Parts: sequence; C-alpha cells; structure tokens
Amino acid sequence: MQLRYQYRAYPDSSQRGALARAFGCARVVWNDCLRARQEAHAAGLPYVRSAELSRTCITQAKRTAERSWLADVSAVVLQQSLRDLDAAYKNFFDGLRSKRQGRKVGPPRFKSKKDSRQSVRLNSNAFSLTGNGRVYVAKVGSIRVKWSRPLPARPTSVTIIKDSSDRYFLSFVVDADPDVLPETETETGIDLGLSAFAVLSDGRKVESPRFLRRAEKKLKRLQRDLSRKKKGSKNRAKARIKVARQHARVADRRRDFHHKASTQIIRDSQAVYVEDLAVSGLGRTGLAKSVHDAGWSAFVGMLKYKAVKCGRTFVKVGRFFPSSQVCSVCGFRDGPKPLHVREWACTACGAVHDRDHNAARNVLSEGRRIVAAGRAETQNASWSAGKTGTRVPAQRGEAGSPRKARAGALGPQSRGARQRRNAFRDMAVTPVN
Repeated sequence: MQLRYQYRAYPDSSQRGALARAFGCARVVWNDCLRARQEAHAAGLPYVRSAELSRTCITQAKRTAERSWLADVSAVVLQQSLRDLDAAYKNFFDGLRSKRQGRKVGPPRFKSKKDSRQSVRLNSNAFSLTGNGRVYVAKVGSIRVKWSRPLPARPTSVTIIKDSSDRYFLSFVVDADPDVLPETETETGIDLGLSAFAVLSDGRKVESPRFLRRAEKKLKRLQRDLSRKKKGSKNRAKARIKVARQHARVADRRRDFHHKASTQIIRDSQAVYVEDLAVSGLGRTGLAKSVHDAGWSAFVGMLKYKAVKCGRTFVKVGRFFPSSQVCSVCGFRDGPKPLHVREWACTACGAVHDRDHNAARNVLSEGRRIVAAGRAETQNASWSAGKTGTRVPAQRGEAGSPRKARAGALGPQSRGARQRRNAFRDMAVTPVN
C-alpha cells in the first residue's frame, strides 16, 4: 500500500526564489497545455495527445524567446505538471461516463499566480535524501527538513507545497507494508455529532474541541485589521499572512485531534462502523460553521485508511438508515425526532435512550448486518490488507456518493423486529430518515 508522509521544510532565501520559479513554470505549462486542448475542442479538432503537448508546450517552447526561462527549472517539474493535467481530464471524463464514484468534477481550470496554494511534484529522478538530513531537489538545492518521524521506506515521489501562510512542506509517497495490529474482540459503532464530536456504542463520548469557535475572537480582530489596509499595499499582504497563519493553526489543531482520536479507535477496535453523513448538504444549512469546524469527512477518511493499514474492518452505514428513530433494545421504529430532543423513551418497550448513544448502537447493529450479508462498502481490511494491493496515496476531501436506502431489519434480530421487517418488505416501504 502507498502512504503519504508530510514534513515541514525550511528553504533559505535563494531556495525560495528557485521554488517560486518552479511554481511559476509548472503553472505556465499547465495553462499552455490546457489552452491548447480548449482551442482544439472549440475548433472541432481531435483531443490533443500528451506527447504532442510535451513536444510543443515544453520542448519547443524552451527554444523560443517568450518561454526560454522554462529551462531554468527541472524538466521533471514540467512533465509532472502535464501528467497532473492528464489526471484532471481523466477524472472529468470518468465522471461523465459514470466510471468515477462520488460527485462529478468539472473540467480543468486555469491556474493563477495569486492562488493561495502552490505546489510542484517530482519523481525519484529529481530529488534524493542526503546523509545530513536534508533533501536535495534538482535546480533548487539541499532543503532543510524537520523530520518529525523517520520514513518507513524509500520515497517514490515528493510534492513541494507552499500554503497560504507562506509555509513550505515536503509530502513524500512511500510504498509501505501494512502494519497489522493484534486482533481484538471489540467492535465499535460511531455516531458523529456537534454537541459531542463522537459517541461510541460502548457509551464513551469524544468531546468536540470546537477549534474554530475558540479562535473566532482573534480571527475577527485580524480580519478587521486586514479589511482596513489599502488593497495592493505591503501592509495588506502582511495582514493577509497573519490571518492565514491563524487559520492554519486552527486546521493543524483539528488535524492533530482527528489523528489522535482515529488512531485510538482503530487500536481498540477490530471493526469500526460509522454513518455515511451528507456533509456537503449539512454545510449549506444554518449549522454550516459548526459542521465544517467538526471536520467529519476528514475524520472518517482517517478511519478508513488506518483500518486498511492496521488490518481492521471498516464499514460505512448508509446515510438513509434511521439510526435516531429506532430503539436499540427492541428494534421498534419510533419516528423522527427534532434535534433538541436528546433523550427519549421507546413507546414499545419503555426503554429510555440517550439519542446519540442509541444511534451509535444502531450503527453497530446495522454495520454487523452489512458485513454478515457481504454488502460492506469497504472489504474486510483484516483479510485484504497486504493482499489486494489497496492504495492509500493521500487523504482526499471527496464526498461519498449517496447510497439508496434498503428495506431491511432496522434493529436487533428479535422476534418483533423480524415481524416488523417482514411487514416493511411486504408493503414495499423504503425507510427514510
């Protein structure tokens, strides 16, 4: 499997200039190749192949006076920029042909030098790890790196990133063997929320740190200072970096919290079941700020790739499964409830439930049923880790495609639950939340 390791880099002033040239040249090659394909499409000509673009927009362009400065950077940077454009077009075409899961992506767009994030990608021919703890990059030099942890193997590629707060990072892709943990008998269902970040099926609660809410006071002051600066001035650029750095601190704290919580859950559980939430839809409601502050998608993505890495089972329960409406004791569906109802009593058996804990137990039961039926969205990682060649090159912020609801058991397989399940099946009723 492939893993990504990211480290903070500290280039000096000359190396910053060389990286700025690399960012600019990669951007120009991307824009030139994209323009050539768009003009060919508008003229009704066939799709321009990569080999032709490499010859015209890179090799021949270096010999012209307008693009002679392309020779100042490594040729690998330019070729990788063209490959990234090909990958963007492939994702666009696969979405049109329904070959790609998730929401459809649009066609590639032009890049700007004013973009807050700049990056270039290099393969093993253009960089190497030196003996003094530095990373040599072709036509840039040996960059000082803060090694927070050792690399498990020799990296196959590296992405040099400059974020909006003028920080530099080196992101290595490494082929690593799965680190399978000893088996345990514990299985965990997780209900994600806002009042508590996560409630586990065994009753444990992970409190929500609310990093953005805690930093709002300072962010308001910094953004107010930014709005008072004259556009285009150096003071405005300094104020913008201060705002970006504060947002970066919030994002770093949230990411660190996600990593620690997900690692602990994966270590303690042999199987993890979590509800597939429609985060993009919730992000357009009045709870948008709190939803984005929680970062559910990033957390679920960490659980998924760590389950593959550690040989655990990970399953997503359909987002239309009514986890908050079903009694986890008798399986009776008690109907929808508003968000302010945090505790409720089952009208069938009289059991009193905490809303989130009950939902976590229902997610656990539904996840077990999905695995037993062989319809798990993610295959059993404890069986497939290291055997199916699962690739986890990076954490992507893609939303999962919506799953259709299925008529089936809504709770534990008690006699009453089976009767109600058969009644639903006979009536051809599809449960909705």
